[in-house]
Amino acid sequence: MSHEEQLSLFGREPKAEPEVTAMQFETIPTDANVAIPSGTYSDIDALANHCHECQRCGLGATRTHAVVGKGNPKAPIVLIGEGPGQNEDEQGLPFVGRSGELLDKILASVNLTTEEDVYICNVVKCRPPGNRNPNPDEIEACKPYLLEQIRLVDPKMILLTGAVAVKALLNEKRGITKIRGQWFEWENRRCMPIFHPAYLLRNPSREKGKPKWLMWQDMQAVKAKLDELRQAEES
Repeated sequence: MSHEEQLSLFGREPKAEPEVTAMQFETIPTDANVAIPSGTYSDIDALANHCHECQRCGLGATRTHAVVGKGNPKAPIVLIGEGPGQNEDEQGLPFVGRSGELLDKILASVNLTTEEDVYICNVVKCRPPGNRNPNPDEIEACKPYLLEQIRLVDPKMILLTGAVAVKALLNEKRGITKIRGQWFEWENRRCMPIFHPAYLLRNPSREKGKPKWLMWQDMQAVKAKLDELRQAEES
């Protein structure tokens, strides 16, 4: 099954989904050619078990830990990064170290927390050597796990941090500086590309029009949209 076919299973209308046999389920972590249809995993823990033993691409051979995710598994926001760095690989958690500290501050600035509002994960679950960008084969092998994470969390919106995450989910080829802060629709969900915290660390100026200032505008828009959706649910 191609990823395009898998994506078609995300529709809100009930659809007949292929059953995964016990044999197919057991072979998922061993072969990137084995499909992961929507509905394969009952919860995040079951998916994590496969990620921790996964060898669907070469990154599995060099990792210390698979980095699956953190935060509320039923959060209204899923935030997606590109892949683990050294700190993440060592600790088994996404967005730790300086980038993680900055991300926590960014979320807190608009009263969002991982305990309640945000679930964080990456396009690929294992660290690319030297912190390079994941290559297309690695993204392709790991993407079904990401799609299942999104299905299981079932968020109201998705934040895509950096160009790798944007291209992996939206297949958008324009640079992040051109599309950050814009709302896109993907599988009936609102998605917004935002700057990666690592980029903000390299561009620390808070002047108007600079990346940190733009990020503040984007996060205010995210919080306003979340409040709007919550109010609509309550009314």
